[in-house]
Amino acid sequence: MSIPPSKIFAIGDIHGCFDKLLSLLGRIPFDKSRDTLIFLGDYINRGPDSKKVLDYLVRLKNECRNVVFLIGNHEQVLLEYGASGDTESLKVLRMMGVESTLESYGASVRKLQGLACFSAEHREFLHTLDFAYIDGRNIFTHADINQEFIDLCKAGCERAEYSYRTEAALLFSRRLVREEAETYGYTVIFGHSPVVFPLVLPNRIGIDTGAVYGNVLTALELPKMTFHHA
Repeated sequence: MSIPPSKIFAIGDIHGCFDKLLSLLGRIPFDKSRDTLIFLGDYINRGPDSKKVLDYLVRLKNECRNVVFLIGNHEQVLLEYGASGDTESLKVLRMMGVESTLESYGASVRKLQGLACFSAEHREFLHTLDFAYIDGRNIFTHADINQEFIDLCKAGCERAEYSYRTEAALLFSRRLVREEAETYGYTVIFGHSPVVFPLVLPNRIGIDTGAVYGNVLTALELPKMTFHHA
């Protein structure tokens, strides 16, 4: 009997929607001994269960060898505020719905400084998120990519070696939804820009289907190009 080829499953923006995450992972035909699971960032804020989401993702990280966790702009701003205590970052976090994250931890906004409200496991998880992941001619990232970051990813560099300003700008970018967006020879699978249905454009696939806004959470299965929803 021939062995079926391995698969990649990319998961869109979760935003504290724990029940949808569990439902989606129960529906995809993921074989943890062979397949790769890639999360595109934005695990926290706005939805009700950010703590449960991080608890579950940390457990997945410990149990599955082929799982990749990418950083979203919500995690990036949280880490920036945790490190600096900058009031402007806190204003952005409030606009991002960080209060729902704090409620899931039973914490006040004062506990955001130094990420004090998060467990040591959750802080480690947040600090070890990757910016992008490359598999053949597919590149997975939260919102956008440029040639500098592609070169750094291919070289296996850590996020600390990236330009902070460049990373922040890319994580907030909506460039990839434009018809003429350059993808540097790759097909880019991204989240960040919510759509009702998966966005399939030349060399770009957007899978943030607005789970936190009452729509579905989406996974893209490759190489079959099959979408799964919960």
